[in-house]
This record gives sequence, structure tokens and C-alpha cells, in this order.
Amino acid sequence: MLLPLLAVVLGLVLLIWSAEKFIDGAAATSRWLGLSPLLIGMLVIGFGTSAPEMMVSVLAAVQGNPGLAVGNAYGSNIANIGLVLGFVALVSPLAVHSSVIRQEMPLLMVVMLATGLMLLDGLIARWEAIGLLLALAIFIGVSIVRSRNQPDDALIVEVAETLESKPMSRGKSVMWTLVGLVLLIASSRLLVWGAVEIAMRFGVSDLIIGLTVVAIGTSLPELASSISALRRKEHDMVLGNVVGSNLFNSLAVVGLAGVISPIEAGREVLVRDWSVMTGMTLLMILFAFSWRGRARKINRLEGGILLALFLAYTGYMVSIVVMSR
Repeated sequence: MLLPLLAVVLGLVLLIWSAEKFIDGAAATSRWLGLSPLLIGMLVIGFGTSAPEMMVSVLAAVQGNPGLAVGNAYGSNIANIGLVLGFVALVSPLAVHSSVIRQEMPLLMVVMLATGLMLLDGLIARWEAIGLLLALAIFIGVSIVRSRNQPDDALIVEVAETLESKPMSRGKSVMWTLVGLVLLIASSRLLVWGAVEIAMRFGVSDLIIGLTVVAIGTSLPELASSISALRRKEHDMVLGNVVGSNLFNSLAVVGLAGVISPIEAGREVLVRDWSVMTGMTLLMILFAFSWRGRARKINRLEGGILLALFLAYTGYMVSIVVMSR
């Protein structure tokens, strides 16, 4: 048991470090290529903070553990809203100014409902996974067009300021992009092996391990980047990290894993995990807007509610592991 535990811990540490280096390198490289700040924020930062989930889920699907893949994606979504957004809002109320985020949040809810329909028969088929990837491609295309029409949006300004604060030469940016990517793959393989071994020795499904240990671990880059954005008072970046990451998790992470291997999801995924994820997404949207559709602050009480829901869900999942011994 000691070796798998060490593999999980070491894998998570390397995963978090390599994800940060990959994001910094890819963002700087994208600037050299002349991409817009919004596109960098969405594709590089959004993709980058979801890169650990993506690598872990793809490797899990390739190795015949699709339960770990879907557990990692949905568990990370729950952790992003409850742990990341809840904790940050508890520390400091978050003001929502960006119209980009206000447009993306309802889209995220539509994606949640669509995945719920896919789970009704207990299987995310390959054609459904392809549909998720096509939806992501359309979303990216629309965002490229929108970025040209909203250059002064609060989120775009904050992304530009963040990029300006991390100057990097062209050669160094390419180097860190490649190094970060290689280490992401290596640490993901280590983490998946350790997680599957622990699941087998505890006698629980890889889904449960994916929803708990792996999900929380792969959400740490979002937590780190959100705390960093909060220190710079870039509130829209915090919410943008969560919304963007959850969109990528739901579309890219599940989509890629499902294309590699159709994902069998038991009834408990829909009734328990999807319901919690969708309910917390709805709460996030309600907290971020007034009844008249205008943006408002996510206050400390609301952040505390999100964090409490995450802790209650995680506690329940841990109890399942303990009772299975």
C-alpha cells in the first residue's frame, strides 16, 4: 500500500508543478504568436488548468479505467465550485463584472443538462463523446469572434494584465511548454497507476477514487491560480477560471475519454454525482446574478454554503471508502 500512496502523492506534486509551468510557457508562447488575451485566457489558461484532468482521464481510458476518467471530471467540477470558488469567496467577496462570464455561465448549465441526458442510459457512447468535442469546438469558435467585439471586457483586461506580469522570452516559453507537457504525461501515468492500485486494495471502484483523491488533487492548479488572482484583486479571473475549467472538464475531458473508450456510468453517477455537480452549478449562477439578471457579488455567506456542500459531499464519499474496508 505504501508504494501506491507514494505514487499518488508524488504524481500530484509533479502534476501541479508541471501544469503551472505548462500554463506559463503556453501563455507566453501564445503571446508571441499574437493570440488575443481572451483566446489565451480560454484556450491556454482554461485548457491548462484542465490539463491535469485531461491527461489523467485520457490515460485512465486508455488503460481500461473509464470510471476514473468520469469521476475525475465530475469530481473536479464539484471541487472547483465548492473548494476553489467557495473558499475564495469566503476569504473575499467576489464581484462579477465580465459579460463574457455572464454569457458562459448559462452555457455551462446547458452542458450540465446535456450530460445528464447522456447518463440516463448509464453509458456515454462514443458518438455522444464526439458530440461533446464538437460542442467545445463551436464554443471556441464563437469565443474567437466574440473576443474581437469585446476588447474592453473586464475578464479580457485582467488576462492581459496577468500576461504582462509574467514576461518570458520566446525560447524559454517554448522550453517550458514542452517540459511541462512531458512532465504532465509522466506524472499522470504515475498518479493513475497509484489511484487504481489503491482502489483495488480498498475494494472500491475507480470511480470513487476519481471523485475524491484524484479530483481534489487535479483541482489544486485552479485553487492556486484563483488565490493568485484574488491577491491581485482580479475577481473575474477567479470566476473565469472555475467556469472555463468546468466547461473544459465537461466537454474536453469527458469527450476525449469517451472517444477512446465508451464510459459506463452506473445509476449512482446520475443520481449522486451529476446531481450534486449540477445543483452546485445552479447555485453558483444564482449567487452570481440578481433576479433582474445583473451581476452582483458572491458574498462570504454564499461562499461558505458552497464550501460546506463540498465538504459534506466529500465526507460522504470518504465514508463509502471507509465502510467498504
